[in-house]
Amino acid sequence: MADDTPDQLGWPSRRFSFRVSWDDIEVSFQEVSGLEAGTDVIEYRAGNSKVFSPTGMPGIQKSSNVTLKRGVMTNDQAFRDWVNAARMDTIARKTVTIALADQTGKPTRTWTLRNALHIKISGTDLKADGNEIAIETLELAHEGLEIANGQD
Repeated sequence: MADDTPDQLGWPSRRFSFRVSWDDIEVSFQEVSGLEAGTDVIEYRAGNSKVFSPTGMPGIQKSSNVTLKRGVMTNDQAFRDWVNAARMDTIARKTVTIALADQTGKPTRTWTLRNALHIKISGTDLKADGNEIAIETLELAHEGLEIANGQD
């Protein structure tokens, strides 16, 4: 059995250093959530089985929508171009890569969203007596989540 000590595995990554990119453009976000994927279980039992319980088999794979949050940026044309493309009845699907980085900036884990399209954008709450940063939210649907270590 392998020795699973920090010397062999490395140390756990911090979650505060990450990059989001599409079309070779890196876009700044404050928060990413919803990096989830799963598989439905199909229960099956053959009629002549001597076992009186069903067998679990993998079914359809499913993944949740991914939510990205960021401060409202005034000069981010790449982000606005993708969001505004929906107005022309052609939402461009993108391959979105989310990379968790170590202290040197090198990716330690990447999540790739295949054929992602934005399905919802939420503007910030506005408040005359507030002093918080204006945050906008982008929700993405996608056709699959691929997880890889570092630059695999």
